[in-house]
Amino acid sequence: MKKAFVLIILAFSIFSCNKTAEKVEIKITKPKTKKVEFGFNYADFNVLQDTIKKGDSFGSIIQSQNIGDKKVYDIVEQIKDSFNVRTIRYNKPYTLLRSKNKTNNLQVFIYQPDALTYYVIDFRDSISKAYKKIKPVTLKRKIIGGVLKSSLSETLGNESVEAALASRITKVFSWSIDFFKLKKGDRYGLIFTERFINGKTYDGVEDLEAAFFEYKGKIVYAFPFEKDTMSGKIEYYDDEGKTLKNFFLKTPIKFSRITSRFTMNRFHPVQHTWKAHKGTDYAAPTGTPISTTASGIVEATGYTAGNGNFVKVKHNSTYSTQYLHMSRILVRRGQRVTQGQTIGLVGSTGLATGPHVCYRFWKNGIQVDALRLNLPTGESLTGNDKTRFMNQMEPLKRELDSIGNL
Repeated sequence: MKKAFVLIILAFSIFSCNKTAEKVEIKITKPKTKKVEFGFNYADFNVLQDTIKKGDSFGSIIQSQNIGDKKVYDIVEQIKDSFNVRTIRYNKPYTLLRSKNKTNNLQVFIYQPDALTYYVIDFRDSISKAYKKIKPVTLKRKIIGGVLKSSLSETLGNESVEAALASRITKVFSWSIDFFKLKKGDRYGLIFTERFINGKTYDGVEDLEAAFFEYKGKIVYAFPFEKDTMSGKIEYYDDEGKTLKNFFLKTPIKFSRITSRFTMNRFHPVQHTWKAHKGTDYAAPTGTPISTTASGIVEATGYTAGNGNFVKVKHNSTYSTQYLHMSRILVRRGQRVTQGQTIGLVGSTGLATGPHVCYRFWKNGIQVDALRLNLPTGESLTGNDKTRFMNQMEPLKRELDSIGNL
């Protein structure tokens, strides 16, 4: 009897649960998301996205679509004042918006020459129309810093910053810091602005607003300043208003390493004898650009069995520099060159065991160790220029100092 009563209660419970479930059952449907690009709702079209292939042209692309009674020549004539179809380039993206009915007519052609710009050719009226649009750009300020755990490029990569910023920083500090000598554990701080297209797509670094690096136990600052407000030319100065742009660059190659230093007694790796090495060797891949470390006149170019392809530059009555073992010489004798100009490419010509440049330095006609010289510096800010600079610089310096707790 007890068993029967329990079974009756259980059956009643199951029936009640089923009945309740039927009453509360709700059907949930998610609304379709609308994707809007270039001002068009993609839900209204059949969308085809592709890139320009070799041999493609505007005419061949739209001719392969259903454009009704329109002729390619007529379309090109109608839009020529707004869009030159000959400017279409290989590997650039384009989008076709086609009608969703059975005819699948081409309605709109969109071409993107770069990340910011796009052209719209609208076929929906009897006369085709074209117009150019620029996507909105947002600038966002970013502050990063801390301790170097690897190279500058890797450090920035870990912070999701474009690699091009490393080259910009190297150029700014190239007169005051030898980046080959930065060590793990050295502190740094950077303030810069980044571009974002439509507020979300990263488009690289816009400006370097302020920076510092710890170098040989000293903090080296860099702040941009427009001395001549009419020229728009920006130069970088330290926290005392001294220019970072010195007479000589620290090195003739970016992102390399020293493999042999200036010495009066070195075992030559090719000749297998002890002799003087009156230069500094920087190893780099073949083809790496070699820059002249200061402006001057090309005094000599040529080839010798020991030096390989070389260039020698006379900077003034006191200083000259020479660059050896080039794979290719890019200047000629008597040519005037400016500081940082590429004068040749790294190679291993002459007596060399691998690709590198041997950098040699003369002072008053005597070869000296460039790494040990106190080289001449540029001018410092004075008067009203220095006052303006200090007012701009001081709040930025406080921000940088707070990054590294200096």
